[in-house]
Amino acid sequence: MLRLVRPGLHLARGHRALQAVPDTLVAALDRVVGSTNVSVSDAVRWQHGQDESIHPCCPPDVVVWPQNVEEVSTCARLCYEQHVPMIPFGTGTGLEGGVSAPQGGVCFDLSAMADVVVVHPEDQDATVQPGVTRSKLNHNIASYGLTFPVDPGADASLCGMVATKASGTNAVRYGTMRENTLNLEVVLADGRILNTAGKDRRARKSAAGYDLTSLFVGSEGTLGFITQATLHLHALPEGSMVAVCPFPSVRAAVDATVDILHSGVPIARIEFLDEAMMTACQQYSGLDVTKSPTLFLEFHGSQGSLRDQVKTTEDVVKDHGGMEFNWAQEQETKSKLWKARHDALYAVRSLRPGWKCYVTDVCVPISQLPDVILATQDDLKASGLVGPIVGHVGDGNFHCAVLSDPSETGSGETVHAFSTRLAERALAVGGTCTGEHGIGLGKRHLLSSEVGLTGIWAMSALKAALDSRGLMNPGKVI
Repeated sequence: MLRLVRPGLHLARGHRALQAVPDTLVAALDRVVGSTNVSVSDAVRWQHGQDESIHPCCPPDVVVWPQNVEEVSTCARLCYEQHVPMIPFGTGTGLEGGVSAPQGGVCFDLSAMADVVVVHPEDQDATVQPGVTRSKLNHNIASYGLTFPVDPGADASLCGMVATKASGTNAVRYGTMRENTLNLEVVLADGRILNTAGKDRRARKSAAGYDLTSLFVGSEGTLGFITQATLHLHALPEGSMVAVCPFPSVRAAVDATVDILHSGVPIARIEFLDEAMMTACQQYSGLDVTKSPTLFLEFHGSQGSLRDQVKTTEDVVKDHGGMEFNWAQEQETKSKLWKARHDALYAVRSLRPGWKCYVTDVCVPISQLPDVILATQDDLKASGLVGPIVGHVGDGNFHCAVLSDPSETGSGETVHAFSTRLAERALAVGGTCTGEHGIGLGKRHLLSSEVGLTGIWAMSALKAALDSRGLMNPGKVI
């Protein structure tokens, strides 16, 4: 694998003065991972300084590609000894600037560590390296009749999904990364290697000591490098059905969601798209659907249980004015519908080519969803913003993809103000400022409002204990 390598680190940064990494450190990194796995080229650095968010690119000074955990450990120790910041990088699909390097430093691209280490079909678990994506794992385990259902939309790396506590469309039935992570191998800032549940442990539950695994789930690279994850797998469902149902109003669609969940239907996915989002998806993906607030639903189970789930859901939908129920059982049709849902971000961007798109999310108690979504739509209209809404409403999480014209003075401030009001609206009803995107760079100012000053103190104390020099992904979360 060829990397572009140039001697010397005195490179222009534009928005930030260069914080040079010593040449001696670059030489040492080169000796550890090999010259083809170290790069200081402008193109490679800038590629690693930005995710899919609207946060400005802040490139690292150096990018390295370790090939194994020992190389990650050695490189981390070298950076630690010279007080150089370290930034983990997976696939760069984050939405809150988590991979940017505002203080410069060394980016550790872990994509070369891409082995499915072991699968235990009888225990329904697998251990993967950080370069393994969800689709790769599912390809490897399909022959066992197993799946890893946590699905954030993008084909993100699984260890990156652990770091951001990803969830997605299946979380209402199968849980998030937190519920599906059994053990982690983590390289700490000083190079020490930690196994959060003990080396090679993969029990479904444990009451032994502090829950270190959950500490690193959602840590966003600020506490260490996740170099291996042991994950809980699930059996492939015997059968599945997908339905698309339009509603006369947002409130009708979301109220129907609440009642479906209260009815006890073990629904696998229930996604809400407002009228603006349905319009975007219709234009971008060619869906033949009604342009109105819509629910996408998926059911898993045996043929008998599917019939029962469908009957109960249809009754609820009719009670809330659902206009029609379009069912799909053929795999091609189901795949087309869910691809359109997963392509929602690109569909929104296509509405205004050249405009910036800021995707923000909140999560609220399900009973509060109708009022919060309606208030958010009113806020968008009053602010003069285009912001289609899509949500994993089965667990109270929804996203707003806000478009802004970069040539318009003050557009960025308008979007930021809207995003802050949205988060405050969620917090006011007992929700959270982010259900799955994370804090990253963009929501640090909201974290203290959510967890309180004592919560910030506790997080800061944990950060100091594990990363006393503040070198792991600095500037993020706290």
